[in-house]
Amino acid sequence: MILIFDENLIKSKLKDFNSSDRFSMHHEHFINSAIIFLIIPYQDKPFDLVMIRRTKREGDKHSGEMSFPGGKFDSKLDKTFLDTALRELEEELGIPKSNAKLLGCIDDHLTPKGFIITAFVAYINENQTMIKQDEEVKEIVKIPISFFAEKKNYRERTYLLKGDLIGVGKFNYRAPNGKKYVVFGATSHIIVNFIDNIYNIGLMTPGCRRINCKDIKDRIIK
Repeated sequence: MILIFDENLIKSKLKDFNSSDRFSMHHEHFINSAIIFLIIPYQDKPFDLVMIRRTKREGDKHSGEMSFPGGKFDSKLDKTFLDTALRELEEELGIPKSNAKLLGCIDDHLTPKGFIITAFVAYINENQTMIKQDEEVKEIVKIPISFFAEKKNYRERTYLLKGDLIGVGKFNYRAPNGKKYVVFGATSHIIVNFIDNIYNIGLMTPGCRRINCKDIKDRIIK
């Protein structure tokens, strides 16, 4: 499969934030957050996903992990979850919100640590300057979509929860310079959701689902 960036194709497969077809989660005991699923398109090769390795910080539940730029909804700064995602994009990577071209939204995903993640898909120009915020971003990492779209690169284990098959997956990426990156949890599931929706590759194990608020609410409330 040739995974050259096709704006019309991607937009046609994504959903509006308020669409009734989009799976969204809400719960008073969970923390709402929003990210930008950030794409860099090219003319003659598969597009990249722009990810960050978070700086290790005390008190940060996702310290040191691979993720997309984003963060917690702040009612004092944000009117919408999109405001959150774009604000964090500018803070973490120095990309002005006006330079991110929005394509749509995908389903909400949940972390076992109690964060509901709303993912907005956007792209930037390949020449866009990115300046990381050292306090939160250890490293900016560009990974080709073609890596994630290869079934052999995705590992998913499943388990039964109250009769449902739950899937938990991860990717192990080795960069051209030899560095290794593990993309797991909600971040890997957001990528799989995007790829399966846009390209119908079928990375996710048939018949399984992801965790939702009801699955872990008792543990979070305690």
